[in-house]
Amino acid sequence: MKIPRISLLTLGVSDLDRATTFYEAVLGTHPNTSYEGVVFIELPGTWISLYPLEKLAEDISAGVPAIRGGFNGVTLAHNVRNKDDVVNVIRRAESAGARVVKEPQETSWGGFSGYFTDPDGYYWEVAWGPMFDFTENGELRFREHA
Repeated sequence: MKIPRISLLTLGVSDLDRATTFYEAVLGTHPNTSYEGVVFIELPGTWISLYPLEKLAEDISAGVPAIRGGFNGVTLAHNVRNKDDVVNVIRRAESAGARVVKEPQETSWGGFSGYFTDPDGYYWEVAWGPMFDFTENGELRFREHA
């Protein structure tokens, strides 16, 4: 039986070099830049690719405009191991050029999180939750009940 999964998230970016530098600083991992015109950030379980926004719009369909505006109803999440890590990642993102849109704080669901937007306006939540744990290779899992 095949397990459904998301293996790659592609972000359309306005400046590939700027986005590459930003994500390397925030995620602390060296991106794969060996393919011309696209960057891959290899993460446990799901990779992120950075691709020029205009080219991504062309790839989808000839008639799709490459425009930005407001909140599009999608957020990306970076779950971490503790509350201090939430603060540290938010501050690292801010230092790399992110705009903090919600400072780290206690949540209604029992966790601790904050939000930032990257230089292209993608919304990221950085979160810790008592119900989450991680495998040895960093994949997110629900914590087992005792």
